[in-house]
Amino acid sequence: MVEIKSQLDPFLRKIIKSKKQVAVIPIGSIEQHGPHLPISTDSDIVTEVARQICLKNNYLLLPTINYGVSFEHAPFFQLSVKKETLQKILVDLCMSLGENKIKTIFVINGHHGNMEAIKNLDKKLQKTSKNKLKVFVFSYWHFMEREFDHAGFVETSLMLAISKDVKMELAQKGLITDGLTKKEITKLGKIATKSFPKVTKNGIWGDPTKSTKKEGKKFFSEIIDNLGKKCQTCLTGHS
Repeated sequence: MVEIKSQLDPFLRKIIKSKKQVAVIPIGSIEQHGPHLPISTDSDIVTEVARQICLKNNYLLLPTINYGVSFEHAPFFQLSVKKETLQKILVDLCMSLGENKIKTIFVINGHHGNMEAIKNLDKKLQKTSKNKLKVFVFSYWHFMEREFDHAGFVETSLMLAISKDVKMELAQKGLITDGLTKKEITKLGKIATKSFPKVTKNGIWGDPTKSTKKEGKKFFSEIIDNLGKKCQTCLTGHS
Protein backbone atom coordinates (compact mmCIF):
# COMPACT_ATOMS: atom_id res chain seq x y z
CA MET A 1 0.00 0.00 0.00
CA VAL A 2 1.08 3.54 -0.74
CA GLU A 3 -0.65 6.32 1.20
CA ILE A 4 -0.05 9.13 -1.25
CA LYS A 5 -0.46 12.09 1.12
CA SER A 6 2.85 11.30 2.81
CA GLN A 7 4.83 10.50 -0.34
CA LEU A 8 7.40 12.52 -2.25
CA ASP A 9 6.75 13.45 -5.86
CA PRO A 10 9.75 11.61 -7.40
CA PHE A 11 8.75 8.37 -5.65
CA LEU A 12 5.14 8.59 -6.80
CA ARG A 13 6.10 9.28 -10.39
CA LYS A 14 8.54 6.39 -10.31
CA ILE A 15 6.05 3.78 -9.08
CA ILE A 16 3.37 5.04 -11.48
CA LYS A 17 5.84 4.65 -14.34
CA SER A 18 6.95 1.20 -13.19
CA LYS A 19 3.50 -0.41 -13.38
CA LYS A 20 -0.20 0.34 -13.69
CA GLN A 21 -1.53 1.62 -10.37
CA VAL A 22 -4.98 1.37 -8.78
CA ALA A 23 -6.22 4.25 -6.62
CA VAL A 24 -8.83 4.23 -3.85
CA ILE A 25 -10.85 7.29 -2.86
CA PRO A 26 -12.82 6.99 0.43
CA ILE A 27 -15.84 9.27 0.99
CA GLY A 28 -17.35 9.90 4.40
CA SER A 29 -19.33 12.64 6.13
CA ILE A 30 -19.39 14.96 9.12
CA GLU A 31 -22.68 14.51 10.97
CA GLN A 32 -24.27 13.55 14.26
CA HIS A 33 -24.05 9.95 15.40
CA GLY A 34 -26.04 10.08 18.60
CA PRO A 35 -24.57 11.21 21.93
CA HIS A 36 -21.86 8.52 22.05
CA LEU A 37 -20.07 8.57 18.67
CA PRO A 38 -17.94 11.35 17.13
CA ILE A 39 -19.31 13.32 14.18
CA SER A 40 -16.45 11.92 12.10
CA THR A 41 -17.76 8.34 12.42
CA ASP A 42 -18.59 7.74 8.74
CA SER A 43 -15.24 9.16 7.64
CA ASP A 44 -13.34 7.21 10.30
CA ILE A 45 -14.87 3.87 9.35
CA VAL A 46 -14.57 4.24 5.58
CA THR A 47 -10.98 5.44 5.96
CA GLU A 48 -10.10 2.24 7.82
CA VAL A 49 -11.97 0.09 5.30
CA ALA A 50 -10.10 1.75 2.43
CA ARG A 51 -6.77 1.47 4.28
CA GLN A 52 -7.19 -2.26 4.81
CA ILE A 53 -8.31 -2.82 1.21
CA CYS A 54 -5.21 -0.98 -0.01
CA LEU A 55 -2.98 -2.97 2.33
CA LYS A 56 -4.47 -6.25 1.17
CA ASN A 57 -4.25 -5.50 -2.55
CA ASN A 58 -1.38 -2.99 -2.73
CA TYR A 59 -3.41 -0.05 -4.04
CA LEU A 60 -2.75 3.68 -3.76
CA LEU A 61 -4.72 5.25 -0.90
CA LEU A 62 -5.96 8.81 -1.42
CA PRO A 63 -6.95 11.14 1.44
CA THR A 64 -10.57 10.70 2.54
CA ILE A 65 -13.17 13.18 1.37
CA ASN A 66 -14.53 13.99 4.83
CA TYR A 67 -17.56 16.03 3.80
CA GLY A 68 -20.69 14.43 2.39
CA VAL A 69 -24.39 15.05 1.82
CA SER A 70 -25.90 15.09 5.32
CA PHE A 71 -28.60 17.75 5.20
CA GLU A 72 -31.16 15.18 6.37
CA HIS A 73 -29.66 15.23 9.88
CA ALA A 74 -30.51 18.87 10.59
CA PRO A 75 -31.17 20.34 13.12
CA PHE A 76 -28.62 17.90 14.58
CA PHE A 77 -25.08 18.99 13.76
CA GLN A 78 -23.90 18.32 10.21
CA LEU A 79 -21.52 19.92 7.74
CA SER A 80 -22.70 19.20 4.22
CA VAL A 81 -21.99 19.77 0.57
CA LYS A 82 -24.62 19.48 -2.15
CA LYS A 83 -24.75 16.22 -4.08
CA GLU A 84 -23.75 18.09 -7.25
CA THR A 85 -20.71 19.47 -5.43
CA LEU A 86 -19.59 16.06 -4.20
CA GLN A 87 -20.06 14.53 -7.63
CA LYS A 88 -18.06 17.36 -9.24
CA ILE A 89 -15.21 16.87 -6.75
CA LEU A 90 -15.12 13.14 -7.51
CA VAL A 91 -15.19 13.72 -11.27
CA ASP A 92 -12.38 16.27 -11.03
CA LEU A 93 -10.26 14.01 -8.80
CA CYS A 94 -10.69 11.00 -11.05
CA MET A 95 -9.87 13.02 -14.15
CA SER A 96 -6.80 14.38 -12.36
CA LEU A 97 -5.72 10.84 -11.49
CA GLY A 98 -6.09 9.98 -15.18
CA GLU A 99 -3.82 12.86 -16.11
CA ASN A 100 -1.27 11.32 -13.74
CA LYS A 101 -1.53 7.98 -15.60
CA ILE A 102 -3.65 6.33 -12.89
CA LYS A 103 -6.63 5.02 -14.79
CA THR A 104 -8.27 2.49 -12.48
CA ILE A 105 -10.08 3.91 -9.46
CA PHE A 106 -12.23 2.53 -6.66
CA VAL A 107 -14.52 4.98 -4.88
CA ILE A 108 -15.55 3.58 -1.49
CA ASN A 109 -18.52 5.29 0.13
CA GLY A 110 -19.16 5.42 3.88
CA HIS A 111 -22.38 7.45 4.13
CA HIS A 112 -25.87 6.63 2.87
CA GLY A 113 -26.64 10.27 2.09
CA ASN A 114 -23.93 10.24 -0.58
CA MET A 115 -25.73 7.63 -2.66
CA GLU A 116 -27.35 10.09 -5.08
CA ALA A 117 -24.03 11.86 -5.64
CA ILE A 118 -22.23 8.65 -6.60
CA LYS A 119 -25.07 7.19 -8.64
CA ASN A 120 -23.86 6.46 -12.20
CA LEU A 121 -20.51 8.09 -11.41
CA ASP A 122 -18.73 5.28 -13.27
CA LYS A 123 -20.74 5.90 -16.44
CA LYS A 124 -20.29 9.65 -16.20
CA LEU A 125 -16.53 9.30 -15.92
CA GLN A 126 -16.39 6.73 -18.68
CA LYS A 127 -18.02 9.31 -20.96
CA THR A 128 -16.02 12.28 -19.68
CA SER A 129 -12.71 10.44 -20.01
CA LYS A 130 -13.66 8.97 -23.39
CA ASN A 131 -13.30 5.45 -21.98
CA LYS A 132 -9.79 6.08 -20.63
CA LEU A 133 -10.82 5.62 -16.98
CA LYS A 134 -12.24 2.58 -15.21
CA VAL A 135 -14.10 3.68 -12.09
CA PHE A 136 -15.87 1.34 -9.67
CA VAL A 137 -18.11 2.66 -6.89
CA PHE A 138 -19.02 0.70 -3.76
CA SER A 139 -20.68 1.40 -0.40
CA TYR A 140 -18.89 -0.73 2.17
CA TRP A 141 -21.97 -1.85 4.14
CA HIS A 142 -23.17 -3.81 1.10
CA PHE A 143 -20.37 -6.27 1.85
CA MET A 144 -21.63 -7.54 5.19
CA GLU A 145 -24.58 -9.78 6.02
CA ARG A 146 -25.71 -7.88 9.12
CA GLU A 147 -28.29 -5.18 8.38
CA PHE A 148 -26.68 -1.79 8.83
CA ASP A 149 -27.82 0.96 11.21
CA HIS A 150 -26.91 4.50 12.23
CA ALA A 151 -24.97 4.78 15.50
CA GLY A 152 -26.54 1.45 16.47
CA PHE A 153 -25.00 -1.95 17.25
CA VAL A 154 -23.11 -2.37 13.98
CA GLU A 155 -21.70 1.11 13.54
CA THR A 156 -20.81 1.47 17.21
CA SER A 157 -19.04 -1.91 17.18
CA LEU A 158 -17.06 -0.85 14.12
CA MET A 159 -16.00 2.34 15.87
CA LEU A 160 -15.03 0.48 19.04
CA ALA A 161 -12.64 -1.57 16.90
CA ILE A 162 -10.76 1.49 15.61
CA SER A 163 -11.39 4.49 17.86
CA LYS A 164 -10.84 5.59 21.44
CA ASP A 165 -13.41 8.36 21.08
CA VAL A 166 -16.52 6.21 21.66
CA LYS A 167 -18.38 7.09 24.88
CA MET A 168 -20.27 3.90 25.67
CA GLU A 169 -21.56 5.31 28.97
CA LEU A 170 -23.63 7.74 26.85
CA ALA A 171 -24.99 5.09 24.45
CA GLN A 172 -28.76 4.69 24.38
CA LYS A 173 -31.36 2.83 22.36
CA GLY A 174 -32.72 4.60 19.32
CA LEU A 175 -35.27 3.54 16.73
CA ILE A 176 -35.86 -0.21 17.10
CA THR A 177 -37.37 -1.86 14.02
CA ASP A 178 -37.78 -5.37 15.45
CA GLY A 179 -41.36 -6.47 14.87
CA LEU A 180 -41.96 -4.04 12.02
CA THR A 181 -42.75 -5.27 8.53
CA LYS A 182 -40.34 -4.72 5.66
CA LYS A 183 -42.82 -2.24 4.20
CA GLU A 184 -42.93 -0.25 7.45
CA ILE A 185 -39.13 -0.18 7.69
CA THR A 186 -38.85 0.96 4.07
CA LYS A 187 -41.30 3.76 4.77
CA LEU A 188 -39.29 4.91 7.78
CA GLY A 189 -36.14 4.78 5.68
CA LYS A 190 -37.65 7.09 3.07
CA ILE A 191 -38.65 9.56 5.78
CA ALA A 192 -35.14 9.38 7.27
CA THR A 193 -33.51 10.31 3.95
CA LYS A 194 -35.34 13.63 4.15
CA SER A 195 -35.40 14.18 7.93
CA PHE A 196 -33.58 11.76 10.21
CA PRO A 197 -34.89 13.37 13.44
CA LYS A 198 -38.47 12.61 12.34
CA VAL A 199 -37.86 8.88 12.79
CA THR A 200 -35.51 8.97 15.79
CA LYS A 201 -35.39 11.80 18.31
CA ASN A 202 -31.92 10.93 19.65
CA GLY A 203 -30.33 10.47 16.22
CA ILE A 204 -29.82 6.71 16.58
CA TRP A 205 -31.23 3.96 14.36
CA GLY A 206 -30.71 0.74 16.32
CA ASP A 207 -29.40 -0.22 19.75
CA PRO A 208 -25.71 0.46 20.45
CA THR A 209 -25.79 -0.47 24.14
CA LYS A 210 -24.43 -4.00 23.60
CA SER A 211 -21.85 -3.13 20.97
CA THR A 212 -18.35 -4.58 21.43
CA LYS A 213 -14.88 -4.18 19.97
CA LYS A 214 -14.83 -7.92 19.27
CA GLU A 215 -17.94 -7.70 17.09
CA GLY A 216 -16.51 -4.66 15.34
CA LYS A 217 -13.39 -6.58 14.38
CA LYS A 218 -15.56 -9.39 12.99
CA PHE A 219 -17.54 -6.91 10.90
CA PHE A 220 -14.34 -5.34 9.55
CA SER A 221 -12.94 -8.75 8.66
CA GLU A 222 -16.11 -9.66 6.76
CA ILE A 223 -16.22 -6.34 4.90
CA ILE A 224 -12.53 -6.37 3.94
CA ASP A 225 -12.68 -9.97 2.77
CA ASN A 226 -15.79 -9.49 0.62
CA LEU A 227 -14.95 -6.04 -0.72
CA GLY A 228 -11.33 -6.99 -1.37
CA LYS A 229 -12.41 -9.96 -3.46
CA LYS A 230 -14.89 -7.77 -5.34
CA CYS A 231 -12.17 -5.26 -6.18
CA GLN A 232 -9.91 -7.99 -7.54
CA THR A 233 -12.80 -9.37 -9.57
CA CYS A 234 -13.32 -5.95 -11.13
CA LEU A 235 -9.67 -5.85 -12.18
CA THR A 236 -9.52 -9.35 -13.63
CA GLY A 237 -12.99 -9.35 -15.15
CA HIS A 238 -13.62 -12.83 -13.73
CA SER A 239 -16.74 -13.63 -11.71
